[in-house]
Amino acid sequence: MLLTVCRRWWVLMARGIAAIVLGIGAMVWPEITLYTLVVLFSAFTIIDGVAAIILGFRGEADGTIWWTMVILGLLAVAAGVIAYAYPSLTLLVLAAIIATSAFLRGVFEVYAAFALRKELEDEWILGLSGAMSIVFGLLIMFRPGPGLLALTLLIGAYMLALGVFAVALALRLRVMGQNWAN
Repeated sequence: MLLTVCRRWWVLMARGIAAIVLGIGAMVWPEITLYTLVVLFSAFTIIDGVAAIILGFRGEADGTIWWTMVILGLLAVAAGVIAYAYPSLTLLVLAAIIATSAFLRGVFEVYAAFALRKELEDEWILGLSGAMSIVFGLLIMFRPGPGLLALTLLIGAYMLALGVFAVALALRLRVMGQNWAN
């Protein structure tokens, strides 16, 4: 299997270069990246909704319509259209979801740290983690724009690093393949 992967090193190289380009793009143009994600989300949601509607009307062989599928499909199409028409609102909702999730996680971690303090050594680590999540959630809640831009920059940095590692591995596989060929 390794020999096969070595022969196809260029696939990993192309993937790595694509990740590098996308990562740099996300870091250079974070606002555009956020709006592109909204457009892609809305397109997917509309396509998914149309597919659900078609499946619902196709229903059973006896002609029974799956109304739940049709209704869910209509809701998905509506959500996709709203997301496309109001990208800022969509991003605000995304920020609210991220903020709420982080805040609640932090509250539960702090609670768990207090509840487990007699049974767990170094419970302060869990409490500190919870406090950090609460602060992160509050920052995103009260400053959603910069918070989402920061997340976009982190995603871009991650993609850039992932791409560099993929290119490095591809080059290593290429050398290994050449050594086996000789």
